[in-house]
Amino acid sequence: MKVAAIQLTTTADIETSLAQAEALIRDAASDGARYILTPEVTDLIIDDRFSHLDMHFTEEKHPGIPLFSGLAKELNIYLLAGSFFIFDEAQQKFRNRSYLFDPSGNVIATYDKIHLYDVDLPTGESHRESNSVIGGQRMVLSEIEGVKTGLSICYDMRFPHLYRDMAKLGAEIISVPAAFTVPTGQAHWHTLLRARAIESGAFIIAPAQVGQNTVKRATYGHSLIIDPWGAILAEAMQAEPCFILADLDFDNTRKVRQAIPSLQHDQEYTQ
Repeated sequence: MKVAAIQLTTTADIETSLAQAEALIRDAASDGARYILTPEVTDLIIDDRFSHLDMHFTEEKHPGIPLFSGLAKELNIYLLAGSFFIFDEAQQKFRNRSYLFDPSGNVIATYDKIHLYDVDLPTGESHRESNSVIGGQRMVLSEIEGVKTGLSICYDMRFPHLYRDMAKLGAEIISVPAAFTVPTGQAHWHTLLRARAIESGAFIIAPAQVGQNTVKRATYGHSLIIDPWGAILAEAMQAEPCFILADLDFDNTRKVRQAIPSLQHDQEYTQ
């Protein structure tokens, strides 16, 4: 399966951001990608969401959903919107939600980010995603042409049990759309994603945000596609919107899991 990870510089202009994504999705499809993935917050990155509720949408009105549905159908591809920020009117907060579309344009899976980014970095940079986002509570697996794929988002990657559980249920691809900060990206991005691939024996596809998204927010980029042995198949080296491609051979998943069957070697222990 040929896959593509789209790298974006999403801003507070949702129309421009979605148009940027659409152009790169079309280019990746023209290059033969069957499964195309965009980063976390493909739609809108803004510093204070509650001060700009008029710029956000409920699921029923979000323009990205019909756009991506139409693209998936027109281009005959599987398409993952890494995440859209969906306003939940009942709870007056947001859902950081992935949408997986099939080649008929149907939504075949959604995933709400489970682990929310509440951190105080050594640089003095702080984030409190839980102030505005409702965390998900459900692991999500779907299928793409008979291949099980697991869904995750950004900060989830620091919680290896989620990936192990998906792999134990047969996931051979796991998506990790992200908007990683620059300092944590420089320190941890490659290491964490390679570790998740090695531990799970699965392909990891991590489309990323890059560059200056807002006055206060810059993201690391370096979108990655990693094989089950932990080898990097493709990396976006340019600090700008682009896409990367790789061919996934699922015989590799089976060979790695047979060679090192760690998913079958859990042992009980006491604390």
